[in-house]
Amino acid sequence: MKAVLVAAAVAGSLLAGAGVAAAAPAVTKLTQAQAASQLSAAGITWSSSGNCTTRSNPHCTSFDQINASTVTGVITLKHASGCAINITGGTEVGHAAGTYSHYNGYKVDISHNTCNDNYVHNSFSYIGLRGDGYPQWKSAAGNLYCDEGNHWDITYF
Repeated sequence: MKAVLVAAAVAGSLLAGAGVAAAAPAVTKLTQAQAASQLSAAGITWSSSGNCTTRSNPHCTSFDQINASTVTGVITLKHASGCAINITGGTEVGHAAGTYSHYNGYKVDISHNTCNDNYVHNSFSYIGLRGDGYPQWKSAAGNLYCDEGNHWDITYF
């Protein structure tokens, strides 16, 4: 798989250099079980108002079809911050649409706690208000952390 991704990146670079638009890199999707296993092994919890994981139910917290890079990003946040992380939103329906959306596997919501709040505020760059008025911070890796009032909405690119 790694060799395929490297070959695709090289081919994309060559095409872009020739004035041909390169396709977006392939994204690895995980099943609910794969993502849950990785998150659990890292000590990350999740919860939902419906106590369920069904992707088609907005009251659930689903990881079905989440990007592997999003799961890696949350695990990296946990290790770097040392904070408890509880995911309250994943790929389930009911979030805003868009390319870099929850449903497309790029976002998670996590609960506020003093540790996470302090880590984001002190480790990332405040970049102003999002279009809907919520404050945002950007990590050195380019990921966005938006304080939506009762949780953090995180986008992993």
